[in-house]
Amino acid sequence: MQIAEEYKTALSTQGYKEKTTIDGVEILTQPLYRDDTGNFTEVVRLTDGHVEGLEGFEVRQTSLSLMMPGVIKAFHVHENQEDLWYVPPYNRIVANLVDLRADSPTKNNHMRIVLGGYSNTLLRIPAGIAHGAGNLWHEPQTLIYFVTNQFNPDQPDEHRLPWDFFGPEMWEVERG
Repeated sequence: MQIAEEYKTALSTQGYKEKTTIDGVEILTQPLYRDDTGNFTEVVRLTDGHVEGLEGFEVRQTSLSLMMPGVIKAFHVHENQEDLWYVPPYNRIVANLVDLRADSPTKNNHMRIVLGGYSNTLLRIPAGIAHGAGNLWHEPQTLIYFVTNQFNPDQPDEHRLPWDFFGPEMWEVERG
């Protein structure tokens, strides 16, 4: 079969190679049980404040963020705190991460992850990783996050970069 010449220059091939990773970022998939009555999941299991399945992650605070359509909350980075993000499977949020750690083997690596969207995952974000969340859809979306330090408004461990510091295109819906 031959493709007509006028279409050949516009053709591309979707990439299927393994995506870029960042050292220390972990994705933990949780079971999602479905039956005729609805869905059930365990978000996290804790033993003495530590999240089972994520070594060394001790929960000190849990927060919930309702993100309105079109909102981008980015970028922020912590020097000491780790985050663990969860988006319910019936919601959908794009997370972008960039490794800012000077001594990291994955310094400057970028990861883009869709959380929720009928998957049931936790995303561990180590200290030193710039991270942000975007609601690129038309309905409010929920982000629940667990952190290893309680927020202190007098000495916040939260530094900011502009939302488009790494380019505005990372916050666009990928079309293809």
